Amino acid sequence: MLRPSTPPIPPLPPLPFTPDYPLRTERLDLRPVRHDDFDAIYAYQRLPEVCRYLYWGPHDEAGSRASVADKVTRTALRESGDFLQLAVVVHETGTLVGDVTFVYTHREHRQGGIGYVFHPDHAGHGYATEASRVLLKLGFEELGLHRIQAELDGRNTASAKLLERLGMRREGHLRENEFLDGEWSDEVIYAILAREWRAQQERQPES
Repeated sequence: MLRPSTPPIPPLPPLPFTPDYPLRTERLDLRPVRHDDFDAIYAYQRLPEVCRYLYWGPHDEAGSRASVADKVTRTALRESGDFLQLAVVVHETGTLVGDVTFVYTHREHRQGGIGYVFHPDHAGHGYATEASRVLLKLGFEELGLHRIQAELDGRNTASAKLLERLGMRREGHLRENEFLDGEWSDEVIYAILAREWRAQQERQPES
């Protein structure tokens, strides 16, 4: 009996790697963060409800300016451990509604990670899901990754539902492994493999 053939492993792109900006969806542009994005980003980085389940914040003005200055530099991947941090802008209005992060976790082992932060005023429109799908496509199609994961606070059920909408699988639940805001919290890990993502794309109805 013949074994099913294994899909060929795509070549790794040369480094440094810079995406062809903006990364576009039907409604959104994902582009590098600019210094003049400060007001829009500070508007949600200062909110306690936004930072409740994150590993930072809420930021004061100085902290947010430092955060934006750091994000401005994260536009290309040069080695394992590098980040892309991109503003998410609505085509129709030009409004910056949040920012997303792509982590080039390990080049040799073809691993990546994603993250996202959005202003609650723009919740309920599916922007975070739409933007995160772009990051998965970038990782699997352009960077030839094998696995992409996301980590979140175990209490963040809204984020868990978002990752499940992306087709990511809950792989681990680490009990009380972090001390955040004066209390022990759990961490949950979600992930998706390249072959799972490809199968998901094949099931998508043609437009």
